[in-house]
Amino acid sequence: MATINDNYLKLKAGYLFPEIARRVNAFAQTNPDASIIKLGIGDVTEPLPEACRTAMIKAVEDMGDRATFKGYGPEQGYSWLREKIATQDFQARGCEIDAGEIFISDGSKCDTGNILDIFGSNNTIAVTDPVYPVYVDTNVMAGNTGSANDAGEFEGLVYLPISAENNFTAEIPSQKVDLIYLCFPNNPTGATASKDYLKTWVDYANSHGSIILFDAAYEAFITEPDLPHSIYEIEGARNCAIEFRSFSKNAGFTGTRCALTVVPKTLTGKAADGSDVELWKLWNRRQSTKFNGVSYLVQRGAEAVYSEAGQGQVKALVSFYLENAKIIREQLTEAGLAVYGGINAPYIWLKTPNELSSWDFFDKLLQTTNIVGTPGSGFGAAGEGYFRISAFNSRENVNEAMKRILEKFKV
Repeated sequence: MATINDNYLKLKAGYLFPEIARRVNAFAQTNPDASIIKLGIGDVTEPLPEACRTAMIKAVEDMGDRATFKGYGPEQGYSWLREKIATQDFQARGCEIDAGEIFISDGSKCDTGNILDIFGSNNTIAVTDPVYPVYVDTNVMAGNTGSANDAGEFEGLVYLPISAENNFTAEIPSQKVDLIYLCFPNNPTGATASKDYLKTWVDYANSHGSIILFDAAYEAFITEPDLPHSIYEIEGARNCAIEFRSFSKNAGFTGTRCALTVVPKTLTGKAADGSDVELWKLWNRRQSTKFNGVSYLVQRGAEAVYSEAGQGQVKALVSFYLENAKIIREQLTEAGLAVYGGINAPYIWLKTPNELSSWDFFDKLLQTTNIVGTPGSGFGAAGEGYFRISAFNSRENVNEAMKRILEKFKV
């Protein structure tokens, strides 16, 4: 009989968001008249920018003409998209990133999990706590951890607690770690990182031969001019960091699927014989073997983000969600709740009132206001007692949700 990957059995609880969906569906079935507002999963609600839609329509027409039809594209992505990304997202900010170091994909969620394919199973891995669950769960699936303890912490991972006391920015570990997951602006806390702070991580990584896996999926929401948008704005990062980005939240591509990963050609890891191996070559081999590339239609839509019209439309879209975040942050503060984030990020991280557990607050919020958020404990043991609210929704729903919360929770 075929055997299974037993590492999946270590994931005793369901993935956070399916569990949320299960509870919401159960509530909806017993309360069919409830008007449920979902501010939990970070899914966008507003239409794709017009420039992207127009480009994709034109791409569909291309596919109807033998002369312009496209079959398999390059697994790394079309050069015309990669060049625009390199020029406008990186080189314009002083980052020495070449188009050839950019890989187009169907999502940074996929890439942050798939990147483990090119690393060995004997690395010491550090994650913040709380953390985006995909980082932890994919390491569990890959066999890089032991079992979880009662707090949900997996043996073999180095957890770096983040809280209000340290401004939700982890301290440099006292021990040597090999792979380091960092996410800024942070999901779930909404925290940001200064250049000086990131420099301490880059210096640590370069001195220990570590690799930083830097998730910059929310960089478009940074409004403060002195905050870095990319790890490559930090001197030395080309030698120690891989960066992940996405079109999902800035251009509304959650259902369209397009993202990118940057692997500098100067980045190396150690083989079993002690020799240095270029990680770019390994990732390129992995993608060429396991991935057939993002569709031509989607990549043309992503390319339109970099047009003059696209830039303006994306900026308006990001501003819309940031205004939602401002409304949520200010209204929750008025309700007397301790609130963090929501300034350079689309997430608001709040302390649950009356010492309620994260899931108890989830259930109370759902039952009394019909609003869905995300329990902080779902992001890790240190997230217990916290709760995440997403700014991704319509203005009408955000205003209505805050009205309900003020009616039920205002101190």
